[in-house]
Amino acid sequence: MIFFLAGLLCLLLGAELLVRGASRLATAVELPPLIVGLTVVAFGTSAPELAVSVKASLSGQGPIALGNVIGSNIFNVLFILGLSALIVPLRVASRLVRLDVPLMIGLSLLTLLFALDGRFGRIDGLLFITGLLLYTTFLVRQGRAAGPETTPATDTSTSPEFHWRDIGHVIGGLALLVLGSRWLVDAATAFALRLGVSDLVIGLTIVAAGTSLPEVVTSLVAAARGERDIAVGNVVGSNLFNLMGVLGLSALVTPAGIDVSPAIIRFDLPAMLAVAFVCLPVFFTGGRISRAEGLFLLAAYAAYTAYLVLAATHHAALPAYSQALLWFVLPLVTLTLAATTLHTRRRLSTRNSP
Repeated sequence: MIFFLAGLLCLLLGAELLVRGASRLATAVELPPLIVGLTVVAFGTSAPELAVSVKASLSGQGPIALGNVIGSNIFNVLFILGLSALIVPLRVASRLVRLDVPLMIGLSLLTLLFALDGRFGRIDGLLFITGLLLYTTFLVRQGRAAGPETTPATDTSTSPEFHWRDIGHVIGGLALLVLGSRWLVDAATAFALRLGVSDLVIGLTIVAAGTSLPEVVTSLVAAARGERDIAVGNVVGSNLFNLMGVLGLSALVTPAGIDVSPAIIRFDLPAMLAVAFVCLPVFFTGGRISRAEGLFLLAAYAAYTAYLVLAATHHAALPAYSQALLWFVLPLVTLTLAATTLHTRRRLSTRNSP
């Protein structure tokens, strides 16, 4: 327990140092807030997922690595966006609806397709890493072309000492992340052995939620301060980085690839894909995430967590509950979101018509 808490603390401190240093360095090159949220903040807060998943893969614990990515992506959308929207309705930039969310849906679907043969291999990982490099290059070039929204005032941020200090923050943050990931994975493995819970469930719950704490804090603070682009961009960008960067690199460093169990293919990967699809109609409704939609996202996460608890305890109600989720709840949610989207689009079209 001590190592688990110490690992989480190191991950949080490491992510804080990494994001602080990287954000200030990004500000020096004058990138728009949304691009910073999609890249620097998102990648920085996803560094714990990267450290934990790569460490797990190198240790032969592939289910923790894969479960961490799936669980983190579901947690990010349902819990973090839901809780942030309850604080203040979140504005959604049009480019997220046009590009980044469809890309997240496409990558989630591609992950499921790659896993159908029971393995997420090194070639799959290489394709994802290549995609991440291309995506990041595109974002930076687009941000430079758009120009900064505001011109920073001249201050000490341009001094050499400022840059060296922030580089030190980045290096120190990475070191803490490596140390924290080692302690966290070791402690999670010990929990699994003591409780008889599989590595997959540990990765989907404890490790996924623990490594997503930086995203929680960042998005909540950004929402409370009115930095809504960063709050939403952090979640979408983190999910993209988890798939292309974390899962891609984890598969790349594992000679035999990551084994994918039938249970993941039957439920967890489709659940991650469904959550990605949920973003699109929610983001369509008036260009914002309302408090009601935030409450809906939190309720969906509670339902998913209940499934994981039933699965971990091998409860007799698990088959009926999972069938209800797949064949009743998910279709009902899809139809409700589709109807809401059509209603909102018609209302907006009527309002904009002469």
